[in-house]
Amino acid sequence: MLTSLKKIVEAVLIALIIVNLWLADYATRTMNSVSPASQGKQTLMIEKGSSPMAVARILKDNQLIRRSFTFRLIYSLYYYPQSLKAGEYQFSLPVSQKKIMLDLVAGRVLLHALTVPEGLTYLEVAGLLAAKNYPFSGSFARACQQTQLISDLDPEARNLEGYLYPETYYFTRGIRAEEMVAAMVDQFKKNLSQKEQDRARELNLSLRQVVTLASLIEKETGRAEEKPLISAVFHNRLRLKMKLDCDPTIIYALKLENKFDGNLRLADKNLNSPYNTYLYPGLPPGPICNPGQSSIQAALYPASVDYLYFVSKNDGSHIFNRSYSDHLQAVKKFQLKNNRQLR
Repeated sequence: MLTSLKKIVEAVLIALIIVNLWLADYATRTMNSVSPASQGKQTLMIEKGSSPMAVARILKDNQLIRRSFTFRLIYSLYYYPQSLKAGEYQFSLPVSQKKIMLDLVAGRVLLHALTVPEGLTYLEVAGLLAAKNYPFSGSFARACQQTQLISDLDPEARNLEGYLYPETYYFTRGIRAEEMVAAMVDQFKKNLSQKEQDRARELNLSLRQVVTLASLIEKETGRAEEKPLISAVFHNRLRLKMKLDCDPTIIYALKLENKFDGNLRLADKNLNSPYNTYLYPGLPPGPICNPGQSSIQAALYPASVDYLYFVSKNDGSHIFNRSYSDHLQAVKKFQLKNNRQLR
């Protein structure tokens, strides 16, 4: 009786071994099989909490695998207990089951490029996200109130204006507004070396003042070669306790009150706002946009010139002068003929 039972057990074990070997061989042979769909790209979303069975069903429905059973078998034999990560994925077709599995286990989710241009305010960045259909664009502005992200460098910050570093980022579709904002502030910090912080101290400026000055420079010119000259004008005026007379600061103040219609009028120079540098001397209370690296460098390293004035030539460039009389001549030549009233 015992001998017969032993033989039965041995037979069962041998059968199980044979079945397992066959399954392993089958899984190995089919692991490199390619998707039924053979052209283009396929994008799909794996929701959080999806079971391997649910994932296999999604893959089959999207013609990325032929049999859900085979996919589950491969997962059970070679990848369990590693999890299949949730997220948005994109596969170039044809694609093998092995490639799909490796991507899902590693969480190689699809990343979307987002370019934040230099000179946008945080509200304008929120508008950019809305235009690109990010679902959380409405909460981005609220996320920019997380001043604790920059409090180590700017304890006076009332929001994150100035610290959302202009850059091309790569985000997952499911990223939260708070995570995106944190990534932008982190990028700002990565681009602020100890040398730059030391230079700010040499100029007797706080980091907030440097970024504020850089934001003015950013809004005054898009030409890299002019930024140190614009910076020099502002540094010279600050040293002489002259008002900065910076038009973009008034525009920013008008935007804060939802009063800017795209035109800056002579009467706007009387706007009672601490950001109005025609009324109040010194720098405005904080940054008026998020400046790029070249503007920050210009704020820290102004050109060695004695200019006190500049005026637009209406072609993107400016003419610079030391004397007020020469400045008036430039205004007459480049601005008054166009009925514009600038510095």
